[in-house]
Amino acid sequence: MTTTDTQHDKRAIIVTGGSRGIGHAICRLLAAHGYPVAINYSHTAAPAEELADSIRAQGGHAVAIAANVADPAQITTLFDRATRELGPLGGLVNNAGVTGTKVRVDEQTAETLDALFDINVRGSMLAAAEAVRRLSTRHGGQGGSIVNLSSVAARLGGLPGLVPYAATKAAIETFTRGLANEVAREGVRVNAVAPGLTATDMVPPETEALVDKVVPMGRTGHPDEIAQAVLFLISPASSYMTGSIMTVSGGR
Repeated sequence: MTTTDTQHDKRAIIVTGGSRGIGHAICRLLAAHGYPVAINYSHTAAPAEELADSIRAQGGHAVAIAANVADPAQITTLFDRATRELGPLGGLVNNAGVTGTKVRVDEQTAETLDALFDINVRGSMLAAAEAVRRLSTRHGGQGGSIVNLSSVAARLGGLPGLVPYAATKAAIETFTRGLANEVAREGVRVNAVAPGLTATDMVPPETEALVDKVVPMGRTGHPDEIAQAVLFLISPASSYMTGSIMTVSGGR
């Protein structure tokens, strides 16, 4: 596997929702730079296993692990297996997320809102908490980096029908800054990447039609472009950054 960084000090990175879209690109790029990668998925094993096989075939280290990030017990199992199979933990990428039901707020149900916030907010907080318990020098860890995935929707209010999704991402940005302050002196950095419209299966065709009007650069982003920002924040290259929200949105 081609790498641009030395590998002797690379510790394992857990990527939640790592089997598709932006998560898939993040896992590939981290592995290409020598990081052992735990590819988390929630339901369908095949894409995660195929990605792990591909990374290993190129000389990297990867394992696919099923876990629902909204379940504390499954999060513990995810972290235990990742460190058992890949070695000491170096960081977490909170990428798992859903857009929820695309309807107006006055048509949302409590059940759909619960499901949305369980994954996007509660899951990210629970996973970050587990990472801190393992990374923080206060708990005997070696330090590390947590990167949360937000969205420009956090500041724009979201597209029609996706207002609750935007609200979950605003929560992630507040959480990122707050957690960063709590653990800044314990060797743990916490930052976020806020993508704009990105070419994944989460962006419906009708949204693609808006790109030329709402994105100054006139195009959607590519998952690899988001992954580059995540790699930077995971790596020592961003060693003096914490509590930051890095926007990757083509100017939107």
